[in-house]
Amino acid sequence: MTYQFLNVESDGDIRVITLNRPAKRNAISDEVLDELDQAFSSLGPEVRAVVLAANGPHFCAGLDLGEHHSKARTAAEFMHMCQAWHRVFDKIQYGGIPVVGALHGAVVGGGMELAAATHIRIAEPNTYFALPEGQKGIFTGGGATVRVARIITPSRMVEMMLTGRVVDVHAGVSLGLVHEITEAGACLDAARALAKKVAGNAPLSNYAIVTSISRIAEMSSAEGLFTESLMAAVVQTGNEVQSRLGAFVDKSLPKVSLQTI
Repeated sequence: MTYQFLNVESDGDIRVITLNRPAKRNAISDEVLDELDQAFSSLGPEVRAVVLAANGPHFCAGLDLGEHHSKARTAAEFMHMCQAWHRVFDKIQYGGIPVVGALHGAVVGGGMELAAATHIRIAEPNTYFALPEGQKGIFTGGGATVRVARIITPSRMVEMMLTGRVVDVHAGVSLGLVHEITEAGACLDAARALAKKVAGNAPLSNYAIVTSISRIAEMSSAEGLFTESLMAAVVQTGNEVQSRLGAFVDKSLPKVSLQTI
């Protein structure tokens, strides 16, 4: 498929999907959302991990407010649009393939919702986060009340939306929005390297990790423990897992150490 607002590149067993609308700070229009849907729907079995990045000085400034204003949607139409965002971001979070977010510059509003759908988030020093909906007279619609609130807590999300507070990359680490800070300009290369490392895991184990843990966290303790045991039974009786466990037992697989984490 030919994309207008994305660059999609295969790099061995990883796929690099790059937002490519820098003049609009990579704001998400209907067309951008459709292309994200296509890109994440077309990941074949050869793809073991994905990097989600962005061209230009910013990762994503969120909803394209110019388009939203010009289309003058009804309440029902806007609700359907929000649900389309939810469906596409669910494909990112629950599609079964680990996604590494490479963040820089603005990660604002819907851009924060998009980033929250990725599984590992690394960021350059100039990265900042904000939820300016209160100042714009709007409300989040791309899943922030679920994804972002689960990461930073509902109370912090309320505070950010009411005050317009901008969170820098170091505060982002404290809040769980960022897992690793890179040097300036190094984020994409670091994300590729990390994605290649993750791609080396057993695919069934990766699938279980990215599809199960967030869901189990929302269950009662009894349901969560039962679901965990079912997933463990499926994963840990697979052929590839058995061979990897055998390699660990016979010491051909490196043991965990500070250098290997």
